[in-house]
Amino acid sequence: MSESLRTVEKAVLLQLVYPTTTATLPLIPDLKKSPRLQVLDTGMLNYFVGLQKDILETKDLQNVYKGTMIEHLVGQEILAFQYRALSSLAFWVRDKKDSSAELDYLYLFDSKLIPIEVKSGADGRLKSLHLFMDLAAHTLAIRFYAGELKLSEVTTPLGKKFHLLNLPYYLVSQLDTYLEWFQKNNTRIVLPFGGGDRH
Repeated sequence: MSESLRTVEKAVLLQLVYPTTTATLPLIPDLKKSPRLQVLDTGMLNYFVGLQKDILETKDLQNVYKGTMIEHLVGQEILAFQYRALSSLAFWVRDKKDSSAELDYLYLFDSKLIPIEVKSGADGRLKSLHLFMDLAAHTLAIRFYAGELKLSEVTTPLGKKFHLLNLPYYLVSQLDTYLEWFQKNNTRIVLPFGGGDRH
């Protein structure tokens, strides 16, 4: 199966995205874990799974194909605006036995791995995001959803406070712009582990 998938990947029909288990750089994929398949043609994916009618009738793409469709589209947008020659998608899984914690994407920005979730629902229900943020050496996370742009302060069950930048789906291509905006306008980001304030 793996050889067949690599052949399809070479034909540029899909990308094999391997997870990382760390919350800090360097971003090293764990090739022993199962990859996620990122089909590189959204229309083809929709056709194969027969989703044309569902997509036209929904108010939130999170409700189509158990959220897989909008997660796929966000991944496509991230791939499309990256300019580095070796750019690829990345996601995170918790390196703990019997744990199902998984983040949709990790995005490299300003020497930080910014977690990205593609989710509806309340800020407090993002369990995997909370687990990642407890390990991260910064205090910013991104959520793409069907709501309006807003900035929330969230506290993990272990007590770490972080900023959750909630962005509408249509702003994926502007991710760098909003991350830069956040850095310029949020003048006091408290660093964890006694790191003081960042100005």
